Amino acid sequence: MATKWSEGVGSTGCDLLRRMEVGASRAATPSVAFGDISPSRGESARAVAIVAETAADIAAREVLLDLAMGPKRKTKSSEKLRRGRRPSEGLAFVARDAKGAIMGSVRLWDVTLGEGGPAALLLGPLAVDPSLKNAGIGSALMRHAVAEAARLGHGAILLVGDAPYYQRFGFSSEKTGSLAMPGPYERHRLLALELVDGALEGTRGTLKAAGRKLKAQTVAA
Repeated sequence: MATKWSEGVGSTGCDLLRRMEVGASRAATPSVAFGDISPSRGESARAVAIVAETAADIAAREVLLDLAMGPKRKTKSSEKLRRGRRPSEGLAFVARDAKGAIMGSVRLWDVTLGEGGPAALLLGPLAVDPSLKNAGIGSALMRHAVAEAARLGHGAILLVGDAPYYQRFGFSSEKTGSLAMPGPYERHRLLALELVDGALEGTRGTLKAAGRKLKAQTVAA
């Protein structure tokens, strides 16, 4: 049966989702069963599900990020676009095992591309428990995040990361040459994926934070 793609997803996004074998029905569900992690790597077999992050996950997520990325993670230029903001609506996910423990995390943030430029998403951080680094959890989180962003009608996703890893999800630096991060970064690591054809055409300037702000009494995540 042919898959029906959501409105706002251009042919680029549709082709990507087909390549990732993520259907619209899967993207629309609040959780995705990832399957079993093979014990052949010395791990215990466990089922992992990708679900929407909740407020109760904040402390465990921060521990995971510190463990996976180190204490300097908050000094990166991407953090300037996240500080004081909430993730884009419906685009914060965790990978949870059968016991409820958080094995991975990914969040996407609303940004604008230059002064008065179009809206887009900034992905990050993507983190997985180091003990499960090669279990495919990061890939599952990426596929789910991209599929949900496309389903919700977003035009493009940007990130700062290693091209050899993220190119498998369709990201490249091909259309980021006229864009910049608000702080030190390696230009070749600014990557983007169009979910709607032409979403990045003519974009230029420095990425700026957008979207929902954290309330004063809320601890910044």
